[in-house]
Amino acid sequence: MSEPSALHDPVKIGIVSISDRASSGVYEDKGLPALQDWLTRALHNPITFEPRLIPDEQAGISAALIELVDAGCCLVLTTGGTGPALRDVTPEATLAVAHKEMPGFGEQMRQISLKFVPTAILSRQVAVIRDQSLIINLPGQPKAIAETLEGLKDANGQQIVPGIFAAVPYCVDLIGGPYLETRDEVCKAFRPKNAIRAPKAAL
Repeated sequence: MSEPSALHDPVKIGIVSISDRASSGVYEDKGLPALQDWLTRALHNPITFEPRLIPDEQAGISAALIELVDAGCCLVLTTGGTGPALRDVTPEATLAVAHKEMPGFGEQMRQISLKFVPTAILSRQVAVIRDQSLIINLPGQPKAIAETLEGLKDANGQQIVPGIFAAVPYCVDLIGGPYLETRDEVCKAFRPKNAIRAPKAAL
């Protein structure tokens, strides 16, 4: 049974998959479905998605990010283009549109990924704020997207390493965005006690 949408703030989220081959139809894009699926599972809020599938072109990536921020997306998640290869320019394109850099997100993503592969140190994901939007670069693989957002849990479901999304709702609060409410079984958001809003009453 779905929850009444009036109980939660509506939210617009930009999701951007960056890949030369997927954007040209060489293979099927898996980034956008992975992002949409995870966010739908993680948030109580009614979500309007703004999807983009674009090639690894720095100017085009920057333009897409600006367009999504201007369209009212409080959160923009990108996937792909964060490695050391010559065509990987997502971090540069993201930093180019930044008003503030948020280095903790990239640091935590690499810590999570290092639990699985030593090549996590080659990842260059960054996160920034532009106007009232938080923009985060995520890894390219659907499994790694979920791991970095959700964190690591033991066999009993207890959190071992917090995922980055635990900090996203409070960050969005601080920059004037909607009140994001997560499903604890997917990813429990953390807010200081004085930042927790009383639940809205059902109509």
